[in-house]
Amino acid sequence: MSLKTPSAAPDVTADGPPGRADSRPGARNLLRVPHGGLILVLILVCVFTAVQADAFTSSQNLLNVLRQVSVNAVIAAGLTLLMTAGGMDFSMGSNAAVTLCVGAQLLDGGWSTSAVVVVCLALATLIGLVNGLVVTFTRVAPFVATLASAMLLDGVALLVLDGMSVTTGDKMSALGNDEVAGVPYLTVVAVLVLALTGVTLRFTTFGRDAFAMGGNEHVARLSGIDVDRRKLALYALAGVLAGLAGLMLLSRLGAAAPNTAGLQTQLTAVAAVVIGGTSLAGGHGTIVGTVFGVILLGVVGNALNLLQVDSNYQLVVTGGVLLVAAVINEFQRRSAPGH
Repeated sequence: MSLKTPSAAPDVTADGPPGRADSRPGARNLLRVPHGGLILVLILVCVFTAVQADAFTSSQNLLNVLRQVSVNAVIAAGLTLLMTAGGMDFSMGSNAAVTLCVGAQLLDGGWSTSAVVVVCLALATLIGLVNGLVVTFTRVAPFVATLASAMLLDGVALLVLDGMSVTTGDKMSALGNDEVAGVPYLTVVAVLVLALTGVTLRFTTFGRDAFAMGGNEHVARLSGIDVDRRKLALYALAGVLAGLAGLMLLSRLGAAAPNTAGLQTQLTAVAAVVIGGTSLAGGHGTIVGTVFGVILLGVVGNALNLLQVDSNYQLVVTGGVLLVAAVINEFQRRSAPGH
């Protein structure tokens, strides 16, 4: 009896005859890249806007977009770390609003910039720590506790300003408007925060504990992780980053006005983190996805302004773009190996 060795199988692709490689890499291959859905939507929005509005690709407009997204990026970085651990803080935007208002009042009252920075960051950290204490020791759901905190802080911000706008002149204006090597200082700060958050998640014990807590808090306790202390640290860190975002916004605007930042800013950050791939249930977080989510939201907002879309339709269009990006990202995640 003789054995016949089967000949090599022909090179067959889903889109062509045997022996031919896929000659249409385009969008299909892009979707195989991590966060390819977000990247694809971002590219489409950029191309469409660049064709319709020449000002979109101007250096001045691009710098403006970078400054705008930098504040949201700092909030989103803290939120990514917290959500990975199974937590949630809906009050970070409102914390930033309080920080901005208090900082403006202190600068207007003659305080030095360094003293204002220290006081504002300490205040923001305290707010975050209070949220952590409520969530950790009362067992109130983080969603409920921090949403109530957000409404309370929005009210405090209005009380601090007493319904008036407060300007700070050129104090802190360097941070908000100057550049280094053509890159805004605000963007440099945001990149550093995002990079440190990414390193923390991926390479430190603190980050590994966050993943473990988000995956199963009970198991994390049994494995020796001090869950309560970790939670307090995470909420305090979220407070610090919210305070930093508030100071960044103050330096960019040069003033504090009623309803600046607040819950709307927070919802924008939450949207960026979620469509970037961080799980609301905890146990999975990605800082790279958060970066793409923040950029996509910033670009969409800028595009709508440049295209002079009626403000009544802007939320509709933004929500539609985010929904498409989220759906594409979810299909891509499910089709990835291991799902």
